[in-house]
Amino acid sequence: MKNLLKLEELLMFGLSIFFFSRLNMAWWWYLVLLFSPDLSMLGYLFGARIGSMSYNFIHLKAVGIGIFILGVIFASQVLQLAGLILFGHSSMDRVMGYGLKYPDGFQHTHLGVIGKA
Repeated sequence: MKNLLKLEELLMFGLSIFFFSRLNMAWWWYLVLLFSPDLSMLGYLFGARIGSMSYNFIHLKAVGIGIFILGVIFASQVLQLAGLILFGHSSMDRVMGYGLKYPDGFQHTHLGVIGKA
């Protein structure tokens, strides 16, 4: 089951790349911005509760999808790119085992404990 879910996440990551290829932007924008959602980890400077809230909000796929849809509605490729980056990054993280965080610490995620064999 775990591998099936990882495959699903990998396909969603691929979907974000596919939609990006339809934008009129240089390919390197995707690569440069792909890890920018991890800046949300700066919330952990203010404690695990604030950190998990900031991290989880940015890593919710619904946020990325919503921003992408706003970009389509307003014909803004910048908003579409931002939505695709958030969506694709979240999928990529989940393929690698990084899930949404519980407020008791960064290692405790909805996918299990990070680093646990």
